[in-house]
Amino acid sequence: MQATAEPVNMPIISSNAPLALIAEPITAENFLPFGKLIEPTADGTPAGVVDQALDLSGGRPRFYIMALEHRPLTVAGITRHAQVTQVLAAVGGLPWFIAVAPANAASVKPDPTAIRAFAIPGHVAVLLNRGAWHAGPYFESDQMSFFNLELDDTNVVDHETCDLVKSFGLSFDLRPAA
Repeated sequence: MQATAEPVNMPIISSNAPLALIAEPITAENFLPFGKLIEPTADGTPAGVVDQALDLSGGRPRFYIMALEHRPLTVAGITRHAQVTQVLAAVGGLPWFIAVAPANAASVKPDPTAIRAFAIPGHVAVLLNRGAWHAGPYFESDQMSFFNLELDDTNVVDHETCDLVKSFGLSFDLRPAA
């Protein structure tokens, strides 16, 4: 369910006022258009659908801990990586948020009416589909670290960002669900 203060099929009008974007609790089903939810499994569990979705075949994988400082919960830009999947997870088990839009290889911009936000508990990870638009991670604490799995050159050669304000005249205020 799209959760903004305006109807999903709203006309995009230039505005200085951000739209509310409610972060819905993530489930495997509601995140499916954007990627896979990685939930804890018992040790020794064979690889499954989630594992098979991971694609790092385009180069050398990079697994690192990304340390971030708090920033406003405002989504004004959104990024995609067309050549690789990406996995994000919180270090330390704290909840966090991400805004996403479905991959659309035929366009250089996301569909702004398809942008959704998710609240992610700290004990799970997300695997973003190749080309899925994403903004975040966002969080409410002063600082937070995240496990990040992508290619070693993803942010150099496969990093396309859409400025939502310049492209559509809008931004979103990310809000946790009540």
